[in-house]
Amino acid sequence: MKSNLKTNSYIIFLIWLALAAGCGDKVPRIGRLAPSDVIVAFGDSLTYGTGASAAESYPAVLGQLIGRTVVRAGVPGEVTDGGLARLQSVIDEHKPKLMIVCLGGNDMLRRVDESRTASNLRAIIKTIKEQRIDVVLVGVPKPALVTSAPGFYAQLARDFGIPYEGKVVTDVLYRPEQKSDTIHPNAKGYRRMAEAIAALLKAAGAV
Repeated sequence: MKSNLKTNSYIIFLIWLALAAGCGDKVPRIGRLAPSDVIVAFGDSLTYGTGASAAESYPAVLGQLIGRTVVRAGVPGEVTDGGLARLQSVIDEHKPKLMIVCLGGNDMLRRVDESRTASNLRAIIKTIKEQRIDVVLVGVPKPALVTSAPGFYAQLARDFGIPYEGKVVTDVLYRPEQKSDTIHPNAKGYRRMAEAIAALLKAAGAV
């Protein structure tokens, strides 16, 4: 009898651990997007689609995948200082329901202090959320042979409770067949980005 109780308790404990682990990976929920709602993809050359045509950029492909208007608000070469400076004008122009923020790569290329980049991204996210616009964050890897997105991206996502995609850009840039150069995807790479973000939006309840 005691043996059975111990066994049952152990099984319950394992189930609890599995559930706890699953909760840790749960994607934060955001508002459901109506067919008429506008999404703004906000960022630098990765958002602009350098290395592919406008129709092959990730915002254009994402719009096709989810059946929503996705504005391509990417400025090649932009650092987070510039993104923060132009943010409000983009919001005022497009009045989005959701913004996808993908910035920071040029900061790293120009060796901007990491704390400044994180601070600017925090200000960008805070500004968006204060206007009752949902935010999704996309992490960008450090320029290095073996690399990943810096930890401040995931920390910001946790702090604000927003959906985060931190792997797809790194994965694309590790695959020569998905790159147009060392730091930009090609059409295949941008499609992969779009597919990953579409899956995240679905998991978050947006589509």
